[in-house]
Amino acid sequence: MKSSAFIVTKRPRLALITKHPTVEYADYERKLSSMQSTLQAIQQAYLGTRERAVIVLEGWDTAGKGGVVRRLGWAMDPRSFKVYPIGAPTGNDKGKHYLQRFWERLPEHGQIVVFDRSWYGRVLVERVEGFATTREWRRAYDEINEFERVLIEDGTRITKIFLHITAAEQIKRFKHRLTDPLKRWKLSYEDFRNRARWGDYELAIEDMMEQTSTRRAPWYLIPANNKPFARLVAFRTLIDRLGKDVSLVPRPLDPKVAQEAKQLFDLP
Repeated sequence: MKSSAFIVTKRPRLALITKHPTVEYADYERKLSSMQSTLQAIQQAYLGTRERAVIVLEGWDTAGKGGVVRRLGWAMDPRSFKVYPIGAPTGNDKGKHYLQRFWERLPEHGQIVVFDRSWYGRVLVERVEGFATTREWRRAYDEINEFERVLIEDGTRITKIFLHITAAEQIKRFKHRLTDPLKRWKLSYEDFRNRARWGDYELAIEDMMEQTSTRRAPWYLIPANNKPFARLVAFRTLIDRLGKDVSLVPRPLDPKVAQEAKQLFDLP
């Protein structure tokens, strides 16, 4: 399937996104399995090379970020795949520059790292809730663009995905979480407080994408009212970005390993 994410090239208007495609579940399972295999091959192709990648996952509360992360985790070898769920800074991080904790979690060569929420908190929740001054969050657009430019120049692939749902869909998901004992833990007071400021967050999201969707690190905006569809589009986007110009042909067996195996197994 082709990616149905919107590559943000100008200021988006979230309220005008009314089409949220769906996918049949059987078709979803088949395509997801194939994409997971492809991502496994990409991860293996990175090993022993200078390739490395950062995945930024942002979206509304209940938009499905966790579901994307889980299905990535099912496919990836955890030895070179890391996930960092990002919340409010705590402890020593409070006294540091807001980008410091992200610098410390960047991937090494051969690794793929996911940030479940990210440095964009400075221009989203910190802006809307008043944790950053107007001067601080306005300055952050240039800081973030420079941060990502430095990473890209150093060989890091960056994929930025935003999962968009409607306000009505979010209400449905809140209600589902309230009635599901296994998902109640996901709800917090902040979720409802943020919900009350939907318009403020919508403005902040549109500003963020207008200011930080660059040619080399664009935002991919995915309509996510249908979770299976959103996951497939997210995976397709990741395959296209992380696998570009990467050979997925399995590497030949090391001659030294082949020689040792020949002796061990008494092969002709």
